[in-house]
Order: sequence, then C-alpha cells, then structure tokens
Amino acid sequence: MSGFFTRLRALLRKETRQMLRDRSTLLVGLMLPVVLILLFGYGLSFDVRDAPVAVVIDDPAPVARDAVAGISGSPYLAPVFVADMADAIALMRAHRVDAIVHLPSDFARRRAMGDAQVQVIINGTDTASAVIIEGYLDSAIAETSLHDSDRTGPGGSVGAVTVVPRMWFNDANESTWYLVPGLLVLIMTLIGAFLTSLLIAREWERGTLEALFVTPVRPTEIIIAKIVPYLLIGAIDIAVCLLSARFIFHVPIRGSLALIVLTSLLYLAVSLLQGLWISGVTRNQFAASQVALLASFMPATMLSGFIFDLRNAPLVVQVISHLLPATHFMAVIKTLFLAGTVWSAVVKACAVLSLYILVLGLLTHRTLRKRLD
Repeated sequence: MSGFFTRLRALLRKETRQMLRDRSTLLVGLMLPVVLILLFGYGLSFDVRDAPVAVVIDDPAPVARDAVAGISGSPYLAPVFVADMADAIALMRAHRVDAIVHLPSDFARRRAMGDAQVQVIINGTDTASAVIIEGYLDSAIAETSLHDSDRTGPGGSVGAVTVVPRMWFNDANESTWYLVPGLLVLIMTLIGAFLTSLLIAREWERGTLEALFVTPVRPTEIIIAKIVPYLLIGAIDIAVCLLSARFIFHVPIRGSLALIVLTSLLYLAVSLLQGLWISGVTRNQFAASQVALLASFMPATMLSGFIFDLRNAPLVVQVISHLLPATHFMAVIKTLFLAGTVWSAVVKACAVLSLYILVLGLLTHRTLRKRLD
C-alpha cells in the first residue's frame, strides 16, 4: 500500500501542476459556471409578462366591464380594448396581440342567470406561452366571480364560482426557482465531461502516456490522479452555484445542504469519469470534445427534465432519458431545493450515481491498460 500512495502522490502533484499551468482550463473551469448561471438565470425565463390581449366588449353594461377588470390589474397581461372582433382578429393575425377576450352582447343577462360565458382565443403558435397566457386569463376573469361572491354573500342570487389558487413548492410562481437548480446539473455536466475529455487524448497525442506505461503506475492510480484536481475545481463551482442560487436569485434551499453537496459531488464524479472514458476511447482532443458535448451536455439539456416534462414524452424517449445520470441528478437536486429532504429520492439517486461511477470507472480502466496499439 505504501507504494500505491507514493505513486499516487507523485501523479497528483504532476496533474495539479499541469492543471495550474493550463490557464485556459482554469478559465473554463472557474469562469464558465459564473457566466452560465448569470446568463441562464437572468436571460432564460418561462414567465410571460405584459402579454398583449385584445378585449372586445359587445355588452355596454357595467357588469361586463367589471368582468375584465382583473385583466387590467394583472402584471402579466396588457389589455388592448378594441371595438369589435374584426379589429381583434386583425391584431391577432398581425401578431400584435397574443389572445382575444370576447364578451358577447348578452353577457349581463346571462351573468344574472348564472351561466355567462366569455370567449377566449389564444395564439397557439408558441404552445408553452399559450398555456401560460391561458392560465393568466382564467385567473384574471375568475376575479369577477370572487368579487360577486363577496358582495352577495352565500345566499346571493349571482352564480359565482370561487377559485382558490395554490401552488406547491414554487409559491412565488417564478420560473427562476425551477431553472437555477437545473443549472447546477448542466454546469456539472459541462465542466466535468468537457474538461476531462481532453486529458487522456492530450496525453496520447503528446506521447506522454506511453512514457507512463513504462513506470510502475497503474491505471487506477492514473484515474484517481486525473480526477482529484478537477473534483476540487468542481467543488468551487458547486459553491458558486449554491451561493448564486441563494443570494442572487433567492431560490429557497429547503432540503439538507449536506445532501445537496454530496449528490452534486457524486454526479460530478460521474461526469469526470465519463469525460475520461470518452478521452481514452477517442484518443483525439477534437473528437473527444465533440463527443463529450454530444454525449453528455446535449442529452442533459434536452432529456433530463430541465426543459421538458418527461412524462409527456414518448415511451422511447422516457426510457432513454432514464438511462442518463443527469435525469436522476436533476430529479433529486430539484427535490432537495424546493421540496425538502425526501429520503427515498435521495437514496435512489445516490445508488444510481454510485453505480454509474463503478461502471464508468471500469470502462475507463480498460482504456488505460498498459498496451500499445
């Protein structure tokens, strides 16, 4: 064992010095996470604000005006009052409004009878925004029923509908709370897989790996020595992400901070080993970097649940997504941030990530066997 630690200490010293001399690696490893979290946190949002909505009121009665008062008071909607449906349709076709709210000429009479209807037409060219705008309109129009219920009381003659909105885990209704924890996954994926994907390929291109093969060092020692310095870089990135989430974007951390760090380090180790394995297989820096982006960062962005709800995806896509370590880390990190410590989710994620570490470690070990092709 003394020989193992002696060789490992020498390799760690070599890899650390090599990493510190490579300023481009340090720049990518330390500055890129800051740029990404600021860019995505401030620049990417699923919220819709000041959405223009054409409002057509065919009934001159005051109750009709009151019915759309909630739209005027909403910070998410910007009503544009027009004379008739023809003008509203023209605005919709010109993409100057995102929706049309139409109150028919018999609205007041039907409202007194308790069966009034409001026509809402949504511009469906952007499905995600359309669903959000529809929800905002439903909530704004429902305010009329709430006000009428307050005025008339339980025994009143107006057929009011009471809406009690409530949102779990994201009570502020801010997409930032949903996005920022997911950014931790993307940053760990990019930093881990991309940086280490160049290490072994660079050694093969420069011929220094053959020189290591004639020494007593073993593949396991090489793997550990190459991973540890980048684990330290990743630990700094984790701290930056957590501090930014808490103090810049005010995302709550309802679960255990220790478990967040533990699962993040496990996933970082998975990403680092994935990059090393790709580097050992390709043996070319350009090919390794491209494969790392295509095999790690792109799937983590598109298929981990960061953007899309995987439950609505086809079965084949769901199966593929659950084969990705990013999917399991994405689920547990959002749970720890927003819902709290759910032990079943934590244990499952840690077990899956540990299995990936074992498998990728064995695969990487095979690429570093002492043989020359």
